[in-house]
Amino acid sequence: MDTTPMDSTPQDTAPQDTATAHRTGPTRRRMLGAALTLGVVAPLGLARTASAAPVSAGTVPSGTASGGTGTPARLTLPAPTGPFPVGMVPLHLRDESRLDPNARPGKFRELMATVWYPARAANADAHPLAPWMTAGALRAFLDDTGFPLDPSLVPLTAGHQGAPVHRAGRPLPVVLYSHGAGGHRGDHTIMVQELASHGFAVVTVDHTHDGITEFPDGTVVVRDAVAPGMVPKDYAADLLFLVERVVDLANGRNPDVDGRALPAGLLGGLDARNIGVSGWSKGGTAAALAMVADPRIRAGLTLDGRMESNPAITTDIDRPFMLMTAAYTRAASPYVETFWGHLRGWRLDVQATGAVHSSYGDNMTLIPQAGKLLGMPLEEIQAQVGTLDPDRGVRIQQAYPRAFFDLHLRNRPCGNLLDGPSKAFPEVVYHP
Repeated sequence: MDTTPMDSTPQDTAPQDTATAHRTGPTRRRMLGAALTLGVVAPLGLARTASAAPVSAGTVPSGTASGGTGTPARLTLPAPTGPFPVGMVPLHLRDESRLDPNARPGKFRELMATVWYPARAANADAHPLAPWMTAGALRAFLDDTGFPLDPSLVPLTAGHQGAPVHRAGRPLPVVLYSHGAGGHRGDHTIMVQELASHGFAVVTVDHTHDGITEFPDGTVVVRDAVAPGMVPKDYAADLLFLVERVVDLANGRNPDVDGRALPAGLLGGLDARNIGVSGWSKGGTAAALAMVADPRIRAGLTLDGRMESNPAITTDIDRPFMLMTAAYTRAASPYVETFWGHLRGWRLDVQATGAVHSSYGDNMTLIPQAGKLLGMPLEEIQAQVGTLDPDRGVRIQQAYPRAFFDLHLRNRPCGNLLDGPSKAFPEVVYHP
């Protein structure tokens, strides 16, 4: 089957700054969308060579993630492990300092973001759980695969929409998140809601025109195949804009351009002096660029970022930075090795044995679940998410980012997980 990397958009290199989003193989969202479309026939990409009989969208076989024969099928995300319920609220943002070259002439750049946070006691009646994607964005996501999806299959998150913020006498440290090329702001929900359940505010963003996003008026914007290609520095500009919006929220100003009410306790509830940044693939490169550009970002995490940019990232960074690598290791990529050499502060490079590029993120659990429903052989599933056990992969992406941001944004050591090889995670290799 086609094993083209799931995040294959050109990075920030000179001959590709105006490249279109032409695809030479299935994109990350095409593969995962195909995995989610458990319909009439085995769909494109992920399930292309599935040999078992197709499964009805309304029922699942015994032993799958959704229950016994005849029960409604729904893919699931693992619950966060923290002591707090999770709340979330979307924000519609407009950057009036930047015209958007991918939009109509004269139009400022508009973004959709979500703030995830620890909530006070929440219930599904007053504050229903948010879906993994909004309805319009999901339809666009599935249009790319050419197959319909029964809405009952879409996973729910742990985020209670609009729940009041848990305030414990001090503002919440903030982590920004940037997705990979062609992705969406929900694609690392496992990591995001884990951080929120442990007391962080996490702000995720859709990089408009290089992924799938839905605005409050129902307008859906997909990855643009004809406009100039977006590169990591464009993502980084979105992240720098988010830093300013965090400052707004910290100072009691609502940045939502539609003026929608925010959850109780959010205004004045964020700590603009304790901001970290994270990102997957292209978003990981953008996280580094944003950190170079803005000293207010105190700590950075890249999830298998390519670290390829034009010009190259050669500015020394004296703040903490962690690499969680898979395909783009220092040994495999001169860009990653060069970046590592310019980290002058606390630094860590870890790699999960058996992980591939798409092992980090919600793929780690959604693709195996969908593959099981499709009756796919194990080797086909592993071609997409690696040989790392999915449950272990989930635990790794919950534990390591939390330990990193706990240490560097809250000065709370999380055991000795970041000090060296851990008995709790024997599959994680520490590269000096």
